[in-house]
Amino acid sequence: MATAAARAQPRPRRRPQQQPQPRPRSRPAPRRRAAARPRLAGSVAWILVVAGLLAGIVALNVGLLRLNMEAERLEEQRNELDARGDELSAELSRSASAARIESIAIHRLGLVRPDGTTYVRLTRARHSKGG
Repeated sequence: MATAAARAQPRPRRRPQQQPQPRPRSRPAPRRRAAARPRLAGSVAWILVVAGLLAGIVALNVGLLRLNMEAERLEEQRNELDARGDELSAELSRSASAARIESIAIHRLGLVRPDGTTYVRLTRARHSKGG
């Protein structure tokens, strides 16, 4: 019966669970623009670094192109000078040829070819030792 008496007593009512009331929201702290500036400054710095590197590459390519053009010009000049040197060597060979010299000697200078070859034998004169 004790159990019946316990059953007869009304149970204490549970409080209905209330939904938790939302906490009053505090305003979020304003975003700091200072944090965005370093990111922006870093981005600008990287862009400038990359642009500087690209400008350096372009400058190197332009310099290389100029050097190649100068090398080609000098190569052409060397070829021209080699050809001129060959012409002058051929002219010198023609000018120094024995046939040409003989022709000039006969026609311009009026020289004649000798009839024969004459050899002259020289002897040493003996000196006396007594003085």
